[in-house]
Amino acid sequence: MNKKQKMIKLTAKRAKARLNKHTPPTIKKYVSKAERAENLAKLAAEELAAQNAAETEASTATDDTDTSPAS
Repeated sequence: MNKKQKMIKLTAKRAKARLNKHTPPTIKKYVSKAERAENLAKLAAEELAAQNAAETEASTATDDTDTSPAS
């Protein structure tokens, strides 16, 4: 191997090492239709629970007010 070939080999090795330093982007896992449906059902259930909680808080807030006349 002559001098020019050695230099080419070294620069190629360095370039490869530079590429190896970088972490590749994370690949998203495939989500099946069943998993998507489960996730949507969970989200819908959470939203429904949040709405019910808000409604019960609102109803208890109106129940807490004193309706008897002040004497």
